[in-house]
Amino acid sequence: MPRALNDDQIEAFREKICAVATRRFAESGIEGVTLRGLARELGCSAMTPYRYFESKEEIFEAVRVAAFRRFNAQMIEVANRLADPIERLRATGRQYVRFAQTEPHAYRIMFQLDQPEPDEETDSQAELEGGWQPLVDTMREAVERGQMFGDPEDLAHCAWVSMHGLVTLHLAGKLKLGRSLEELLEPVLDNLVRGASVRPEEAEA
Repeated sequence: MPRALNDDQIEAFREKICAVATRRFAESGIEGVTLRGLARELGCSAMTPYRYFESKEEIFEAVRVAAFRRFNAQMIEVANRLADPIERLRATGRQYVRFAQTEPHAYRIMFQLDQPEPDEETDSQAELEGGWQPLVDTMREAVERGQMFGDPEDLAHCAWVSMHGLVTLHLAGKLKLGRSLEELLEPVLDNLVRGASVRPEEAEA
């Protein structure tokens, strides 16, 4: 019979499972990972992961939630330092890229890999939405100050799409046409701000 574990020991091993699973999911996708393979890498019996998670899907969800929470905490910490929304947008854009560079496996799991569609809202979906709102609020504040023009939701999506595209091309090794991620980051931010700072009627003139 397995020995009883205290709460700290259970949480520590859950984190160990998630650390290994993060890399394996990012490399192989959810379909390419098995609990048996995770157990082999962890050096434990094939049944041990079942003491901590009911299924591979539950591990994947735990990994995504943890990644989103780290990401959101970093973005909020940076955003809270700056009162000006334009400066905040630039700083959080840089932090977005920094997170993807330092935690590429987590980034892929957050934004590039999908689970089967759940029957109800998951914790990871809630974390995604929680991290999204500060960006929308930044855009809304910029619009209210007359620093940007347009719908805040549209502006937030444009910013996210731009940063995600830049990061995804970098992680895929596709930035091979004369500009690196580091060289493109500031021009992308400049164009985001410049493009949204023109009144629609002026742009059409």
